[in-house]
Amino acid sequence: QVQLVESGGELVQAGGSLRLSCAASGSIFSINTVGWYRQAPGKQRELVAHIRSGGNTNYADSVKGRFTISRDNAKNTVYLQMNRLKPEDTAVYYCNAEIVVEGHYNTAFSYWGQGTQVTVSS
Repeated sequence: QVQLVESGGELVQAGGSLRLSCAASGSIFSINTVGWYRQAPGKQRELVAHIRSGGNTNYADSVKGRFTISRDNAKNTVYLQMNRLKPEDTAVYYCNAEIVVEGHYNTAFSYWGQGTQVTVSS
């Protein structure tokens, strides 16, 4: 079984910074693309950033220049460094990973974490 656990969300003032972590554990053979998503109250879940296994990254226009996604393959962990936070960044942040599980090498399964709350006060 595979688990994704997010951490690092908290209450922060506008202009501040946070670093979120998404740690994968379990019977992992490899991790492909990992994405950070967020969902604000009353809104649909949206993609914030993703990083491919080779390190290529992509960002939503709303966070470009402020957020940075990175990964530590040795630790099976992906980070989201969030700088110059704005009140509109307030949301529950989720990570999603495409993971190849030991013994099932032909398929990458999609896993979600439980989410971590980020609240930015004005």
